[in-house]
Amino acid sequence: MLSIIAPPDARFLTYSRSQQFIYNSTKMPGFLSNLLRLLRDRRGTDMDFLCHHLLSERGEASQTVLAQEIIKAYNVMASAERRNFFEMLCRKFGPDETAVLNAAAAYKRMPDAANFAALSAAVEPPRQELLRRINTAAHGTETLVAMRGHLLELATDGTDLQPLDADLKHLFRSWFNRGFLRMERITWHTSALTLEKLMAYESVHEINGWPDLRRRLEADRRCFAFFHPALIDEPIIFVEVALTKGLTGDLAPLLDILEPVLPPEHADTAIFYSISNCLRGLRGIAFGNFLIKQVVTDLAAEFSNIKTYGTLSPLPNLSRALQNQADEHGFTSERLSRLLADYSQTLAAGSAKRDSVEALFAMLKQPVVNRDALAKPLERIALAYLTQVHQNGRLYDPVATFHLSNGARLARIHAFGNLRPYGLQASFGLTANYLYVPAELEENHERFVREGEIRVSHDLEREYRAVAEAWRGEPHRGKRR
Repeated sequence: MLSIIAPPDARFLTYSRSQQFIYNSTKMPGFLSNLLRLLRDRRGTDMDFLCHHLLSERGEASQTVLAQEIIKAYNVMASAERRNFFEMLCRKFGPDETAVLNAAAAYKRMPDAANFAALSAAVEPPRQELLRRINTAAHGTETLVAMRGHLLELATDGTDLQPLDADLKHLFRSWFNRGFLRMERITWHTSALTLEKLMAYESVHEINGWPDLRRRLEADRRCFAFFHPALIDEPIIFVEVALTKGLTGDLAPLLDILEPVLPPEHADTAIFYSISNCLRGLRGIAFGNFLIKQVVTDLAAEFSNIKTYGTLSPLPNLSRALQNQADEHGFTSERLSRLLADYSQTLAAGSAKRDSVEALFAMLKQPVVNRDALAKPLERIALAYLTQVHQNGRLYDPVATFHLSNGARLARIHAFGNLRPYGLQASFGLTANYLYVPAELEENHERFVREGEIRVSHDLEREYRAVAEAWRGEPHRGKRR
């Protein structure tokens, strides 16, 4: 195999703003020019050959040049070519099974530090070192994040790319840990490029043009984002906050661009009403918990008048969960009947159906028209959805999982708090408040993570018990409201 060792003098390399190598072909020594020419003449942009050769190189400069070639080749690939590339990485760059077994046997015989180090080295796939070397080139981090995004898209059709995904996720957890992230407040004076990306990445409540964005950045609003030094002007995650008087369940005034601006010194509540992960390739990498807690700390330092920190959160999968009555862990017909028992007369009076479950679904075809009859039943169903419905051993609702695992408590549920079309479609207009009380965050987090215990506010305790009894099928004890 061709092997060229680069000299330590790498003056033909410059650095990008993200501190990654960029090679300049006009200043490149002859040996590296010859390397590129030889690679292209022999195999073109054969990724198998390029990747194996990148792993064989010891010189930092030649590694960077090869990594840049891989990035260039990847960036012009069509979807089918990416699939072949990913499958090749999974197939040919895994750990050596024999080496792993021998190292494991040696460690079993003698569990000392040297054998443990040897076992650790054996079980790490060469694929991880390949990805590290690709990351040294200009736009390396950006390319690898995009690569995982493409991989996740392809994985939805049943393609098994889990080994590569696991390695990328493992590396990203180190490269994107809190110590490398920089939190910035986004204002109307932030660069237009970042503001445009903010509008594009908003995934909870769409930003409808510049006037809408400007209102979200007024004096009674805050927007904070995490940035990474390798991704210039690219927000990783951002949160939008409204400074208000009191906690509300009504989304409309928070998003109304004509709503009068409240002087921040008059506010007593900070409401987190939208949090958006920006890059698909970083899905599953935890940022939001750090961001919210940092924002709480910063706001508390800026505003002594703000005493309450809460959310106005969606219930994104409620409609889907309610429709799936075949799931024995979800809203079966029997559970729904028990949950709706206290409201059977109201539901029957609002429809031509005597059965409460049938009446509910009939009226949900026009939820706003039937809002008076549906409000209380929907709030009970929503409480059951947020606290009782599970999937794969976890709460069904990802927003509830996020806030409860951060140590927040479930405070209130509001029928018809979001009357926008997407809110009605996903959750029949329901919203929820979670409260972040600094003194109890750690205890709530531990109880939720270790025991699955959910902290609810005093106002919800009685209803929470009624929902839990109905869910388990315990004897009915009368109306709880």
